[in-house]
Amino acid sequence: MDKRLQGLQDTIADMVQEGRGILAADESLPTMARRFKPIGVESTEETRRSWRSLLLTTPGLGEYISGVILFEETLGQKSDDGTLLPAVAWQQKIVPGVKVDKGKIPLALSPGDLITQGLDGLAERLRTYRDQGARFAKWREVYPIDKHVPSRHGIKANAEMLARYAAVCQEEGFVPIVEPEVLMDGDHDIERCAEVTEAVLHAVFHALHRHHVALEYMLLKPNMVLPGKETGRARPAEVAEATLRVLKRTVPAAVPSVNFLSGGQGPEEATVNLDAINRLAKDVGAPWRLSISYGRALQQPALHAWAGRAENVAAAQQALLKRARLNSLAMRGAYTPDMEDET
Repeated sequence: MDKRLQGLQDTIADMVQEGRGILAADESLPTMARRFKPIGVESTEETRRSWRSLLLTTPGLGEYISGVILFEETLGQKSDDGTLLPAVAWQQKIVPGVKVDKGKIPLALSPGDLITQGLDGLAERLRTYRDQGARFAKWREVYPIDKHVPSRHGIKANAEMLARYAAVCQEEGFVPIVEPEVLMDGDHDIERCAEVTEAVLHAVFHALHRHHVALEYMLLKPNMVLPGKETGRARPAEVAEATLRVLKRTVPAAVPSVNFLSGGQGPEEATVNLDAINRLAKDVGAPWRLSISYGRALQQPALHAWAGRAENVAAAQQALLKRARLNSLAMRGAYTPDMEDET
């Protein structure tokens, strides 16, 4: 095995482990401003550094978290003791990664569809990120659901972008996280979400095959199959059945891990649904590890506990650790809602 493939295999081995998932801490500058506003914290380079340092210095986090997706800015920031934050993560055997897409724009001549930018210069940026300690990357494409979207053209165009990104990553020795997110916004039912998610994942894996992406050295970060927010919640058993049905129809067994995004679910809802999926997966024999790549569903309780105050750091870290631990149990199908009351 050549050095590049060995590096990809080593990264997968470090990230895909029982009971450990990925923390998504890659929020863009506008998103961080929105997250900080309710707690009365101004989004500055220093407040963002303080927050992400708090996350990565949480004692014991590595027991439940195997990888962290960072925003480009964070790769060059340091903890309070002067250690670069990617190195802080790796001290707990948490693999540092980076979001590499440049955000979504409307897809030309395809009303309602979106497309993500950022392929230009990606290989050169990855080389810089590697020097800063990153070993994997993430790229997100989004699919709104409405009467006429996503269109066939939109689905195909987004799949092509994800595949081109993934191919560049593997060429540069980075494990790509491929994130096709079917959005929860809207009043569609769970079957409409299943229909769209199935079409999206079929297109993504066809495109990955065309671009010679090695499935053994990538991770999939999909949405769970859920009804639109305006429709109301589905029962966890219904979410699990629909999600696994779609995954088994579309995702090859060669993919080592499916790391779900939380996608607008609340912290407890995301954990309950993950647990239901893993319980059912034991019965139906799913071939992949079923884990997490949660952002807000891991961070939100900690963010509110912190509120920008140094004296609240320990409480915030305990809140993060609790959510990480409960999701670790859910990855094993061993979570129960009464565990939320435990300290």
